[in-house]
Order: sequence, then structure tokens, then C-alpha cells
Amino acid sequence: MNTTEIKGNWNELKGKLKQKYAELTDDDLMFAEGKQDELLGRLEQKLGKSKDEIKKMIAEL
Repeated sequence: MNTTEIKGNWNELKGKLKQKYAELTDDDLMFAEGKQDELLGRLEQKLGKSKDEIKKMIAEL
């Protein structure tokens, strides 16, 4: 899943992530243009997973 696909489906993906990981907040999942690395960094810290693991997890949703 590339960045364009993620942006297009972000509300749906955000809901699925919040269901799977209850500790995530709206602030953690804020997706802003050009801030993909910041989002991945927040998720990396919050979930204790690597960026590659997070990208794979999002792609599998």
C-alpha cells in the first residue's frame, strides 16, 4: 500500500487501527500531508514496533 492509497482510505484505516490498538488516540493517528514519517514515528513509539512492521500492519488492514 502506497502513500496515495493510505491517504485515500485513512479514515477507514484509522478506525481499524483504533479497534486493534485501543491505546491509540486521534492525535496519534493524525495524518497530515508531508508528515508520514512523523506519523510512523508516533506509532513506532506507541506500539513498540519498527517502521517496517507498522507499514506492513497498515497494508494488511
